[in-house]
Amino acid sequence: MPDEGEDLDEVCNVDMWVTRDDGDRWCGTVFTLDEVHRLMDHHRQSGALEGDYWWCWDGLIVRDAGLSSMVKVIDGLVAAGDLESVLRHIGPEKDL
Repeated sequence: MPDEGEDLDEVCNVDMWVTRDDGDRWCGTVFTLDEVHRLMDHHRQSGALEGDYWWCWDGLIVRDAGLSSMVKVIDGLVAAGDLESVLRHIGPEKDL
């Protein structure tokens, strides 16, 4: 979720949930390429091993910042039937 007051056109790192009409849910973290680079630089400067690699179990890297750009990618994944391969399945809403 974006932080309060964050410019939605500039979002470059956000947790996202997709809930289908049948209540089935998927989640992941969406990053821009620039954000991954920034995070790796930060880790390298702090001496952390993560400065030399990047991984994220349920991560999706997109080219452009902004929620509308990210939603467009998610919509494309849903339309292509690829959502299940990219995001993490968290089960139906009734599991809450």
